[in-house]
Amino acid sequence: MRAALDVAAQAAAAGEVPVGAVVVRDGAIIATGANAPRRLHDPTAHAEIQAIRAAANLLGRDRLEDCDLWVTLEPCAMCAGAIAHARIARLYYGASDPKGGAVEHGPRFFAQPTCHHRPDIYAGIGEGEAAGLLRDFFTARR
Repeated sequence: MRAALDVAAQAAAAGEVPVGAVVVRDGAIIATGANAPRRLHDPTAHAEIQAIRAAANLLGRDRLEDCDLWVTLEPCAMCAGAIAHARIARLYYGASDPKGGAVEHGPRFFAQPTCHHRPDIYAGIGEGEAAGLLRDFFTARR
């Protein structure tokens, strides 16, 4: 989670909402992603999507069933869908997101009967620091 938090801090420094993600395979980070919708002019450029795309490109395949995703914020519905389609084995996330999250909040994507793949989910890892990055980012903009 430390690497994902560092990537999130880099996103904040670039003026993006501070969310960071890393894909891990066999205990090693193989891809990172930071929120970049503003920089890339792409509403789908969430940290999770960036990291999943980089990992899939590196491995030359669309299925990441032997990979884990670490992200600083509870994934939204779009990212949860990408996690399922990529067949990510385990999802670890920091801060919960009552407004936009889709894992333990909102649509609870992985609990739906139409979800074809459900990763093992571990929430609250690095939650305090992840939430603090977000709180500080939005406080500075108000």
